Amino acid sequence: MQKVKGTLIPIGGNEDKGFETDEKHTLEFIEEGILFHVVKEAGGIDAKIVVIPTASSIPVEVGENYLEAFTTLGCKNVHILDIRSKKDSEKTTSIELIKSANCIMFSGGDQSKITKRIGGTTIHKILLDRYKNEEGFVIAGTSAGAMAMTNEMIAGGSPRDAFIKGAVTMYHGLGLIPELMIDTHFIKRGRFGRVSEAVAAFPNLLGIGLAEDTGMIIKNGNDCTVIGSGMAIIFDGSTLTHNNEKLLEKGTPMTMANMTVHVLSNSDMYDIKNRKVTVLAIDAPFI
Repeated sequence: MQKVKGTLIPIGGNEDKGFETDEKHTLEFIEEGILFHVVKEAGGIDAKIVVIPTASSIPVEVGENYLEAFTTLGCKNVHILDIRSKKDSEKTTSIELIKSANCIMFSGGDQSKITKRIGGTTIHKILLDRYKNEEGFVIAGTSAGAMAMTNEMIAGGSPRDAFIKGAVTMYHGLGLIPELMIDTHFIKRGRFGRVSEAVAAFPNLLGIGLAEDTGMIIKNGNDCTVIGSGMAIIFDGSTLTHNNEKLLEKGTPMTMANMTVHVLSNSDMYDIKNRKVTVLAIDAPFI
């Protein structure tokens, strides 16, 4: 299997953009914020960053917010690519931006908009090719933008109905990292049951739940490092001794036994292939 050379940065949503007024969200923005890590991985403030607010219902406003945030970090080469149809994904100007960017940043919103407007297009093919073959190429995504990175993509499902079979809707995502299923706003919106059902349906895949202002830097399609202020929860179904998902009709409560769950925080690392956690010493620096 070919080793992936690019970098993925899925983010749990509501990442600090430097606009908040409370001290908690502003003190560490420049030196320790998630978007700082996005810029760093892309090559620094001279990197060409293309923001794609396709998932958002207010793409213009969202694009302007990211433009301001990246400018605050000193970036000088930031572009907004407002894709609202598959035709937009085939435009020469859109394709050239994707070809020349050091970093692509997908905004939050509705992840199905990303797959419907970009999936299977020329832009999608270029993203896959560059991610697989170009060291230093970064694809970041927050909320919906993170969830769309996977192959089996969580597309919807109310936390109120989980853990009931059929409560979670799954679509095909962009297929950048098929080993994972990612959910976001994980703690605030109570999505434990959502990821659990997804893992029950696809126990060979890992479920990742990202809290807000929390992300992962994923190198080579395997090596994960947690960044940000919250928790990253990993659901490993390979250890299940009971999983009745295949036997049940929709609407039936589900049962799972002996699923492995890891709760990780800033600087902790995870090896996807070997399903191994590495926790740094308690006095290790915050990243």
